[in-house]
Amino acid sequence: MEEEYFLVHPDTHGMTAAGDRVVARASGLLGDQVAGEFSQGQVEGRTAPCSTMDELRTDLRRVRAGLAAAARAEGLRLCASGTPVLDGPAGRAELGDHPRYRDGARQYRSMLDDFAICAAHTHVHLPDRETAVLVGNHLRPWLPLFIAMSANSPYHRGQDTGYASWRSVIRGRFPCLGPPPYARSLAEWEELASAIAATEAMLEPGMPFWDVRPNPRLPTVEIRTMDVPADLDDTVALTALIRALVLTAADRVADGDPGPRPPVELLRAAYWRAGRDGWSGSGVDAVTGEVLPSGVQARRLLALVRPALRAQGDEDEAMAFLSRLDRRGTGADRQRARMAADPHLGRLVESLVAETCAGEPGAR
Repeated sequence: MEEEYFLVHPDTHGMTAAGDRVVARASGLLGDQVAGEFSQGQVEGRTAPCSTMDELRTDLRRVRAGLAAAARAEGLRLCASGTPVLDGPAGRAELGDHPRYRDGARQYRSMLDDFAICAAHTHVHLPDRETAVLVGNHLRPWLPLFIAMSANSPYHRGQDTGYASWRSVIRGRFPCLGPPPYARSLAEWEELASAIAATEAMLEPGMPFWDVRPNPRLPTVEIRTMDVPADLDDTVALTALIRALVLTAADRVADGDPGPRPPVELLRAAYWRAGRDGWSGSGVDAVTGEVLPSGVQARRLLALVRPALRAQGDEDEAMAFLSRLDRRGTGADRQRARMAADPHLGRLVESLVAETCAGEPGAR
């Protein structure tokens, strides 16, 4: 599991460029489980490979705590939100120190001016890259629902966007961010990635930023569609659902099922609707075109993956998550509820910091 976080100043509540310093401090405790991100106002935490959700919860809490402590040592705070609620003192954040980020800035130019977004990425082990590509075909129709269930970016640089996941809107402007292509084989997938990279719409054919991909360095399928949740338990539950969906899809691939092939236009419309309305609204079934409440879609997903959830001992985790969504909504819903009760964006950021680091001493 990978999560990205903003570094915010406790007084201004804006994103602050200190990624290299925070990572250097945190790496003494966490090693390569921490890394820099696209902007210096962000950092990334990574868990070790885990077999159970209890293991994941424990390690993710440790990673968050280590990064939060390193941020506090630099006079900053760790904040899990899909977009920066408030701007930093200099507006656009300083670019992270990585050749790929510099290449991206040259290639996409002003499209990256406000590209500071934080995601949660889930990796699930699979036996080979061919299986990972074919599993992706089965995952594609469900990706909008994971946007809706993880939505945590209604505010962006001081403005209420009117969306539940503004992060998904920022990503949607790029030619190669979003749902992966349907591919009948790994060879077809690689051929398409190479052709797109040749147009310069993609940086590297071996590392596309599609929302499902065989990871280029790990023996996993990587799912990249979600906003980072502030509530650690939400991250864990979303991971349980994703693992169950991957296992269910892998069984179908083994049985020769090629997976549904919804029209790309309908899938992108489903992405947009999920980003706008989130959990509290309705979403689009990318296969049938039906517009359904997100809760109805989620229970269809639950029915599909329940055998895999039970086999992994994760059914209670998933059921508790859906109950939480029904009761209190997503991060986006909770952010708006806090603003309705106390319309002050700085205090909203403080509440996100507290939720990100819940249970850690000195979190605020």
